[in-house]
Amino acid sequence: MTENRKHEKDTKIHEMDKVEVGSASPLFIVRSVPDTLTFYRDKLGFDVMFEGPEPDDIFFAIVQRGRAMIMFKDVDVEPVPNHTRDIGHGVARWDAYIYVPDPDALAAEFALRSVEFFEPLQNNSDNLRGFEIKDADGYILYFGRPNE
Repeated sequence: MTENRKHEKDTKIHEMDKVEVGSASPLFIVRSVPDTLTFYRDKLGFDVMFEGPEPDDIFFAIVQRGRAMIMFKDVDVEPVPNHTRDIGHGVARWDAYIYVPDPDALAAEFALRSVEFFEPLQNNSDNLRGFEIKDADGYILYFGRPNE
């Protein structure tokens, strides 16, 4: 392919309208899907979208709140949250970043639900405003947004 033809092809790709892509949904390996669902539903206010495959054999589930979805699976291995692999550094401990337009309001809601904060609501060194929650399997969720 000649250089001119390659440039022509690249230009056409850039001129195309990009198709919208939805949100990413992490998959967390957990010790007990039913216990995990209790925390995400009762404490964090997520809706359970799926649990199964059978009522007496629940090893996979999906929860959703707004556009945020998280999947859980019990595969008989221990969970390995990011902070357990970032020993001593503390710079890559989040397992999920969940965009929240108003983290102050969500932090107030979680406080009313008696959710324990791993890191309180604050402006951090990455210029984000938000807070961290650690679930029973050790996964750290950051709820927040870029500072304005």
